[in-house]
Amino acid sequence: MATTAASTEVRASWLPLIVVVLTQIQASFAVNALTVSMAGITTDLNTPATTVGTAITASTFAMAAFILLGAKLGAKFGTRKVFQIAVVVHGLAMGGVALAASPAMLFIAQAASGVVIAAISPALTVFIATNFKGRQQAQAIGFLAAAIPAAGVLALLIAGAFASTIGWRYSFALVVGLAVVNLLLSFRVKKVPAMSEVAIDWTGAIIAAISIILLSFGFSGLSSWGLLFATDAAPFQILGLSPAPLLVILGIIGAQIFFVWIRKRKAEGHPQIFDLDVLRSGTELATTFCMGLMLFIGTAANFLIPLYIQIVQGRGSFETSLSIIPYTLSIFVASSVVATLYSRFAPRVIARVGFIVVASALTLIAFTIRNEWTQVLIVTGLILLGLGQGAIVALVFNTLLSSAPKELAGDVGAWRGLVHNLSGSVGIAVASVFAVSVLAGIIQADVRDHPELPPELVSQVNLDNVNFITNDQLSAVLAETTATPEQVDAAIALNEDARLLGLKISLLGLAALALLAIVPAGRMPGFTPGDMPERLSTGGAKPGAARKKK
Repeated sequence: MATTAASTEVRASWLPLIVVVLTQIQASFAVNALTVSMAGITTDLNTPATTVGTAITASTFAMAAFILLGAKLGAKFGTRKVFQIAVVVHGLAMGGVALAASPAMLFIAQAASGVVIAAISPALTVFIATNFKGRQQAQAIGFLAAAIPAAGVLALLIAGAFASTIGWRYSFALVVGLAVVNLLLSFRVKKVPAMSEVAIDWTGAIIAAISIILLSFGFSGLSSWGLLFATDAAPFQILGLSPAPLLVILGIIGAQIFFVWIRKRKAEGHPQIFDLDVLRSGTELATTFCMGLMLFIGTAANFLIPLYIQIVQGRGSFETSLSIIPYTLSIFVASSVVATLYSRFAPRVIARVGFIVVASALTLIAFTIRNEWTQVLIVTGLILLGLGQGAIVALVFNTLLSSAPKELAGDVGAWRGLVHNLSGSVGIAVASVFAVSVLAGIIQADVRDHPELPPELVSQVNLDNVNFITNDQLSAVLAETTATPEQVDAAIALNEDARLLGLKISLLGLAALALLAIVPAGRMPGFTPGDMPERLSTGGAKPGAARKKK
């Protein structure tokens, strides 16, 4: 019987997976290509680099805000139909980016891109749930997770080459071509029946969208607008206080209102914008927590490592991209092959080992970073970090999907996308604020221990606005003071030591978080994942009941 089942799984066509992976690459490549093409865009459109950052933010926030609604639209009107419409609109949006003649056009195209990705992301999960079972399903999820770092590598190689030769616009023309390919292939994917009886909870969708936007803008503004007191970059201030923490608080309150609302709707028997059966037990909550924490750690590390390369080492953005390829490729490899472990080890075991590997990798990097990147130990640490991160992200997604009924696959996909985007924005914001705060503390303490930097010189520098800067930038700042050449050299040496120590402490902080994650990882399922249980969202077997360890 086991052999027959295995044979049935092998005979399932991989075509839906090809569509899933290519579409994920289409969506992810678009964002990565925008980052790589920043120099060309700013020159062509005569706009500052912050405009490109705003366009990327618009896409990310729009996707996060509307992803729960996107899942319900797919269920109501048919996943394949909604997917095809979204792919076409995304292709048109990328055509708009390629033809952009102004920053406004770039912004609108990217915002439209984010809105339709909110419909595409849940659909990819539904395609996997309806076309694959057992080990084949786990492998498909791994490849879906691997498509994101793969898109990053492709963007680096293709978009980077285009930007430096024929022009950055051709990268987005390529995405348009990929959209056409995905549209044509999607007609050969199994049609998921539409559930016209599904009613959309528009009130819940609006509450969710507002809460997510508040949280996203709040966390993203922590570093630039101020953690407590407002900086000059803040769009407004309240009694001198930064709007960022206020937006975060309002977003948390909105999230609480959202969950109260959908619980009320469920108790009254009304449709909800998100089905809480996806998180019906402590197991699913622990799995979600592990997913969010790993994405938080991974995004934070992905911010700190380029910071180290560009600021400490003074390398360019293209050199930075090349330097982190081992890390990106290891995420791809781990996401692709972790499914081979599912038949032998329970999710909680793989997750715990994965977090230990991540903590060890971050600790190794923290204790070995210097001013040279060629150290074998640092590259080894990056590879280990990527392996642990890739394995955990693919594992937790598969675990959530395996414990949910097939009809909730769209909700699982939406929840994954929501957690992914929020954890990413929070990771960058918190890592930035923490690293800068540590750096400021170190510099203020070290200045007092350096008699060659007298108080009258220190008073000419704004130590309340300390940040990670290169040696050349520091020299330019000190050139406007009374500092002598000897004092400039002393200040640069102090800054170099403080930068390294600040980054080391920040990386060790992330390592500590990874170790703490071992506790919630212990609440993940103790069985080996199999097919999703055939139960209705309103009742039936408990999660995991149909998957006893053989």
